[in-house]
Amino acid sequence: MAKAYIFLADGFEEVEALTVVDFLRRAQIDISMVSITGDLKVTGSHQITVVADMLFGDGKFEEADLLILPGGMPGTTALMNHEGLDKLLRDFHGKNKTIAAICAAPSVLGTKGLLEGKRATCYPGFESKLKGCIATGEDVVIDGNIITSKGPGTAMDFALTLISVFKDKGTARKIAEGGMYKHYN
Repeated sequence: MAKAYIFLADGFEEVEALTVVDFLRRAQIDISMVSITGDLKVTGSHQITVVADMLFGDGKFEEADLLILPGGMPGTTALMNHEGLDKLLRDFHGKNKTIAAICAAPSVLGTKGLLEGKRATCYPGFESKLKGCIATGEDVVIDGNIITSKGPGTAMDFALTLISVFKDKGTARKIAEGGMYKHYN
């Protein structure tokens, strides 16, 4: 079974984070919410507080198949500045393991040079932070070990793409159909 971690900081975009967690759990992909704040309670950009599954310091990330960064402000800035997450992202990238980011969060990867030579997408207005890559403007982009998406309105497609990659397309379709989401192929 695939193992995923999604990283939360105060100011994360709730739709992007919780849609991914919900859909991956429905698909029986093991996903844990990780707080980088030092507190299990993390408050999103729209004042919705969630309780993460663990603190960053408690993670056994070497067993992970997928790291996920939701957008939102100032959550994205906090993800960008977290030293432990920086090291983890660089390690994953060096091992060609999958990293996924949505909305403003692809800017974290771009600023760190992890999108060099890749195609990616992000929330409109953040393209200048996707250094070294081709910003496509597409809803979801897979390029090698990097998966990116535009924002809250593409969160379902983003989550279903992750399921397609880490489970299979049939499971993704089943989750989409069960949720009455008819736009997923």
